[in-house]
This record gives sequence, structure tokens and C-alpha cells, in this order.
Amino acid sequence: MISRKYIYLIALAREKHFGRAAAACHVSPSTLSAAIRDLETELGVAVVERGKQFTGLTPEGRSVVEYAQRMAASAEGLKQELAALRDGLTGRLRLGVIPTALTVVASLTASFSRRHSLVTAEVLSLATDEILARLRRFELDAGIVYVESAQAAGLSIVPIWRERHVLLTGADGRFAGRETVSWAEAASVPLCLLTPDMQNRKTIDAVFASVMRSGIPGDGAGVAPMLETNSIISILAHVGSGHWSSIVPRSVLEQIGTPPHVIAIELVEPSVDWATGLVTLAREPQAPMVAALIAEAKALAESFEKTA
Repeated sequence: MISRKYIYLIALAREKHFGRAAAACHVSPSTLSAAIRDLETELGVAVVERGKQFTGLTPEGRSVVEYAQRMAASAEGLKQELAALRDGLTGRLRLGVIPTALTVVASLTASFSRRHSLVTAEVLSLATDEILARLRRFELDAGIVYVESAQAAGLSIVPIWRERHVLLTGADGRFAGRETVSWAEAASVPLCLLTPDMQNRKTIDAVFASVMRSGIPGDGAGVAPMLETNSIISILAHVGSGHWSSIVPRSVLEQIGTPPHVIAIELVEPSVDWATGLVTLAREPQAPMVAALIAEAKALAESFEKTA
């Protein structure tokens, strides 16, 4: 449905190495190289920067890859459409999820799987920028990100749930017995937070910076955590050790529980919540699998609203 030469080029753009691209396509490097040369002859342009090793794509090559990715996505959509008419929706759902949503997303994948039992799913923990980049390269079908992160042209976002963050801290520590803690107070304890490339960390830093500019001593640049990690599970483990505190979405705890000897306290002054949703490429028509996932996300959002 799409020339194998274009499939090879997509793999080369993704792997950035002739050998790895050939292995991904289950052909020899010489076969892949010959196919790329044939494609260049067919199009009348150079698509690969020439050298002993792969050094990159030419501007024309990047345009060809983008076109090939769209063709491959359309071909996959047609396969899904035909399969759905014959046996029901089948295939593999590829979903990128920000770390803070990895627990809640199980509600979406479970409801989707119950309705479409022939579809297998792959859920990857990724930073927001990587999710959006892979979406645009058609390497993911959809992503779960903060709504504010998906406002760029060419993207479509379905808000699913809103949540507040809480301070996780030792049950016998400084804030024992408290129902609320201000962000300013939270800035004064040893914090373990996600790494700066994570959108969750960026939003937390923005709140701290705003609070500091409002009168808390500091330069208005946020806080400096004592420990950073790209894993929510690692955060929970470190807070559970008794030395660190952290700031996480309450939904994380609702799904997997609060570690022993740890309490979750609502953060106030200011009270802030974040909207999280399903992001897809804004395409019409959507591939059947993506359309089905969007429908499931909308239904889940309605159920969350009813229980809020």
C-alpha cells in the first residue's frame, strides 16, 4: 500500500543509522541503501547527506520523510477501517503518557480494551516534548499530557480530568496533623521532584516562582530540590524513606496508595489544579483506532465529571 522504499526511509530517519534501520526493516544494509538510492533517482533529489556513515537528511529528504509518514499513517488507517468492517477493530495502540498520569491512564486503557478486545496496547512513559514529537512523526497514536501543553497548531486535545497536587511528607514530620500546607511552606522542606524536562516539574516551578515573587525570599526562579528523578515510583520510594517530601498529583495516590508512614496534605495559597487530556494529531478523518480512543476519552471525562 506504500512503497517499501518509503518505509526504509522512515526507518532510517528514525534510527539515524543504516545498520539499525536495516535491522528494523529485516533487510540487509546493502538492500536498504540500494532502495534509498533508487528513491533518490525516482524523485530526482538527494534525500540523505552522503558520507561513510549516516550524517542526516537533506532538506528535501526531510520533506520526503514527512510525506512518507503521512502516507504510512493513511495506509494504516485504511487497514484498520477494512479490519473493523470484517472482524472489529484490531491492531496495536501506541500511547505516550507523562509520568504523573501513568496510574490514571489505566482507566482509559481498561475501558478501551473492554470495548475493543482485539487491540493490543503499548503505553510508554515519556516527557511531553517527546510525546508531541513522536506524534508528529506518526510514531504514537495519541498521548496523555497536560492540556496547556497541547495548544500548538495541528494538535487536538480532549480534556479528561482535573486534579490538584498534594505535598507528600512524613507522617511524624513537621506538618503532622495539618490539613493544608502553603506552597511557601512546602518550599522550605527537602524536596524530591521530577526532572526539569518534565511538564509536571515545569508547572510546579512556575507556581513556586509566582509565590516567591509575591513576597517569599528568593529570586523568583522557583526552588532547588535536593533530589530529582524521572520516575513517580522513585519519588514515592524516596519520600517513604523519611528524609524527603514531594509534590505529586493526588490521582497517583488514589490509584496505587500512599506509602507507609507518609501523609498527603492539600497545597494552598494558591490552590491550583491542572487539566490532563488525550492529545492526537488534528486529522480528518481520524484513523479508526484513534477515533475510538477519542470517543472513550470523552466518555471517561463525562464519568469523572459526574463523580467530581
